[in-house]
This record gives sequence, structure tokens and C-alpha cells, in this order.
Amino acid sequence: MGPNQNQSTETPNTNSNPQPATPTTPVEIQQDTLMGILCYLGPLVIIPYLTALSNPFVKFHVKQGIVLFGLVIVLYILGSMFLFSGLYQLVMLLNLGTLILTIIGIINVVGKKEVALPLIGQLADKIKI
Repeated sequence: MGPNQNQSTETPNTNSNPQPATPTTPVEIQQDTLMGILCYLGPLVIIPYLTALSNPFVKFHVKQGIVLFGLVIVLYILGSMFLFSGLYQLVMLLNLGTLILTIIGIINVVGKKEVALPLIGQLADKIKI
């Protein structure tokens, strides 16, 4: 046998479908977490919408944050319309529900989860960004 017959020929890895870039450094992970949290803080959803839509994790939470913020605005308008009626308490109860959904969303971001919020998730899936 010649000296070159025992050598194996390895082909370089040519992956035609590269995986999307995932955050690997602590700074990138913290930035994604911060952008995800901003998604659930009312009008601050505009910051991740304008800066971090290239990240699928942030994009998922931006969609839910937009729907949740829209719901808060609708409830604010309804609350001001029914300020002196018996429906005001119902609107405030629904506002409490949006606060709970906000807390659940932030917990999902901190846990690095893409879990759809109840009622909000189905509407958020219909948003094309």
C-alpha cells in the first residue's frame, strides 16, 4: 500500500440551508430579553418593532405585544365611555386581565419561551409583519 491509500478524504461541510443566527453571547441574549420585555410594556412595543424584527423570537413577542396594546387602548376608550355606569367595573376587570396577560408575556420572555397568550395569541398569528 502506498502512503496516500490509508488517508480518508473528508469533504467540507457545505450546508445549503444555514440555520438562522441565534444569540450566543450574553450581550445578545440580554438584548433579546430586553426587547422581548419591551414588547409587553404598552407603547414601548414600537422600540423592538423598529429595531429587532430580524430576530424571530422578538418578532413573535412584538406581534403579541401589538395586539395586547390595541386591546388596552380599546378598554381605555370603553372605560371612559362607561365611566358613570355599571359597566365600568366590567371594563376595569378586563383591564386587570390585560395586566395578567402582560405579566404572563414577560414571564415567557424571561423564560425564553414562545408561548401564545390566551386569546391574544390567535389574533397575533394573523398579523403579517
